[in-house]
Amino acid sequence: MHLLVTGGAGFIGSHLVDALLVRGDTVTVLDDCSTGSLRNLAAVSGHARLTILHGSVCDEVLVDEACAKVDGVVHLAAAVGVQRILDKQVGSIVTNLRGTEVMLRAAQAHRSLPFLLASTSEIYGKQDRTPFHEDDDSVLGASSLHRWSYACSKLMDEFLALAYHRERGLPVSIARFFNITGPRQSPAYGMVLPRFCAAAKRGDALEVHGDGGQSRCFLHVRDAVAAILALLSCDAARGKVVNIGSAVEITMRALADRVVQTSGSRSAVRLIPYAQAFPQGGFEDMRRRVPDVTRLTTLTGWSQTLDLDATIRDCLAAS
Repeated sequence: MHLLVTGGAGFIGSHLVDALLVRGDTVTVLDDCSTGSLRNLAAVSGHARLTILHGSVCDEVLVDEACAKVDGVVHLAAAVGVQRILDKQVGSIVTNLRGTEVMLRAAQAHRSLPFLLASTSEIYGKQDRTPFHEDDDSVLGASSLHRWSYACSKLMDEFLALAYHRERGLPVSIARFFNITGPRQSPAYGMVLPRFCAAAKRGDALEVHGDGGQSRCFLHVRDAVAAILALLSCDAARGKVVNIGSAVEITMRALADRVVQTSGSRSAVRLIPYAQAFPQGGFEDMRRRVPDVTRLTTLTGWSQTLDLDATIRDCLAAS
């Protein structure tokens, strides 16, 4: 196949590009490098089956020309990271909403291209019943807390994508990612594991927000890419939302301790109040975030292959 990967110079995108080229696909990357980097594609730069377009998913002409040449779309491009969402509030919303609209319209105009939309576990919001199933309600905070704008924008992306599927026949699948991590993930936008690993290697204190009791489930990017590839070839996933994540839960304090232990660092672990970590305000945390991945495994046979210790080791090696 010839696939268009938006955000292909980013963390998940670049790993997906690597995997697609290995299996023999032709790939066009569209990325404005606002959070991604062409360094992530250095190993495949100049590959005969890779084309890199530097530009925005909001550029209708560029997107239309790109979609005219491909057999399918993986739309990963989005504003990412809590810190960036709070710092670039208008741009984050516009990128997520406008960019997805432009991509869906172009995909539908060109032979109704198969379309995989990357979404987020943020959509579940403050839902306190875990594990999160794809059909659970979203429980989001007040609009005065800008942190929830990301969840709202991605939820609208999902609504729009499913509307294109139901009304216009676009073969859409939606992947909701839960804390995907690994090599090439930048600590710059608040991504917790690369931030912990970089601090441990420097010998700096690992800063844990709040009381450290909030928990997450971390999935190695290699397993996430395997799930994406499985969904791309799964006709039964069309018109469905599918969680992608690990079911193994760990608190942020325990994660920091595990990173220190694995790295052999003498770094301390320091608790930082949310008000200090996010002085611009507008932040509210989720206490737990645990996926139900039954739908993914049932549809595709996917299973996790790399545990948390392997993920931490890979992150440390890449820091």
